Amino acid sequence: MPGPPDRPSSHLARLDARTADQDRTLRAMLELEVALENAAPGREPAWRAGVLTALAALDEATNDEHANATSPDSLLSDIKRTQPRLRTRVRGLRAQYEQLRQAIVSIRSELADPDEGAGDYADVRQRLSWTLTALRHQRARESDLIYEAYFDAFRTDLNTDAIR
Repeated sequence: MPGPPDRPSSHLARLDARTADQDRTLRAMLELEVALENAAPGREPAWRAGVLTALAALDEATNDEHANATSPDSLLSDIKRTQPRLRTRVRGLRAQYEQLRQAIVSIRSELADPDEGAGDYADVRQRLSWTLTALRHQRARESDLIYEAYFDAFRTDLNTDAIR
């Protein structure tokens, strides 16, 4: 019985690029969580500045991740091109990610304007908490899709292949 088909190194290179993007986004998410946990009452301007700095890093990381994931040579583009049954899920993931990007940009814009409800730090914390949870959910769904696509294409587990 023949083994799995040869996998071009480009698949693993695309996976490495995706992992690097996700690592950068995860670091930015953790920085934002730390900033959100800082005390806000009586020190709203300092709290807002810390959250804005962390949110700017998350905005940049997710913007880069989104740009890389939508490029024609990305892993998701490859899946969409080569595995027709998964195209709808790729489109759905991309649409959801774009909505998350819009939420990040919107909240960042709100916080940058000190006259626009920035005093309600509990609401900002809640909204950003939801956004971070949605980002985690998005990442898990994307990982599931990539592993499913890889297994379907090569009949082997991606982790097993990466070890080889």
